[in-house]
Amino acid sequence: MTGKKVLFVATVVKTHIVQFHIPYLKMLHDAGWETAVAAKNDYDDPKDCVIPYCDHYFPVSFGRSPFTRDNLRAYRELKRIINTGDFDMIHCHTPVAAFLTRLAARGARKKGCKVLYTAHGYHFYKGAPLLNWLLFFPAEWFASFFTDVLITINREDYEFSKKYFHARRLEYVRGVGVRLERFQNHSGERDAVRTSLGLQEDDFVLLSVAEMTKNKNHRMMLEALARIPDQKVHLLCAGRGQELENNKALCQELGLEDRVHFLGYRSDVPMLYAAADAFLFISFREGLSLSLMEAMSSGLPSIVSPIRGNVDLISDGKEGIYARLDPQSVAGAITALRSNPSLRAQLGAAAREKVQAFSLDTVEKRMEEIYRSVSE
Repeated sequence: MTGKKVLFVATVVKTHIVQFHIPYLKMLHDAGWETAVAAKNDYDDPKDCVIPYCDHYFPVSFGRSPFTRDNLRAYRELKRIINTGDFDMIHCHTPVAAFLTRLAARGARKKGCKVLYTAHGYHFYKGAPLLNWLLFFPAEWFASFFTDVLITINREDYEFSKKYFHARRLEYVRGVGVRLERFQNHSGERDAVRTSLGLQEDDFVLLSVAEMTKNKNHRMMLEALARIPDQKVHLLCAGRGQELENNKALCQELGLEDRVHFLGYRSDVPMLYAAADAFLFISFREGLSLSLMEAMSSGLPSIVSPIRGNVDLISDGKEGIYARLDPQSVAGAITALRSNPSLRAQLGAAAREKVQAFSLDTVEKRMEEIYRSVSE
């Protein structure tokens, strides 16, 4: 595969390219590919934007909303990059960036460039708002005609794509892969981490690792916690985002200031998993959550909403517990785990076993097969 050129495209650098795709840039770079990335620089300090294993970086100011004028400029810039870049392969991600990329690459495909698109969870799904279907489904359907390989990361999206979309080839890959070893063998640090967070040995600690958005549903976590009178039940929230201040205000309103700990962005999440007793993950929409896989790697039992992606990873009563999108249901699941240490151990052990199939090593081998097959 040497001597060829690849372009990775996503909406943003820090919270997508760097978070999910460095292993695949490395894979291709080590194999002799000339690598490039086109994405928006979303670092607080633009000078911090350094992408490992990337030979060329093209800043493209994508807008997350499909309606912003930024995307007209992004399309023109992408088309220029692609038309002058002479790429052998383009791998695009995130709905807006991937749609624009596939339109911009139509001419390049006629010259032999292969276009791959990984759908990290369609915005239309069972139970999604009608607006999502009206906006995103037609766009994905249209762009599928200009897609050489469509990669889905959960079974629901795979079956849907097989029925409705027109990519030349459809593949199922188990997410972006989780580094299992990074989240294991930290149990000896549990007490020290708890002490640093002001927690007691006998506290029951729930953990959420997620961006503070409406989709991640922290509001329901707080409402569920307010229904549990046990003052020894705590919630750690690692992450930041647009809903952070709203969540803090609700926390005060519910009188939970002493039991909810907003930790912001943390680089030591493996230690947080080690300090927790259970993982709380009740979002409205998921593709295939990396943080849930991290929790499973750490041997944590999980309380999850029974939605697409979550059900690929957790079976009710086997690796975790399902909770309806209702505060009382979530509170009941928390109480069930709180009162049954043996159940927590059983679920956690099963979770650690199941997540082996989603390891980074496994997914890398699968992606290498796909890259090799389209480049030969």
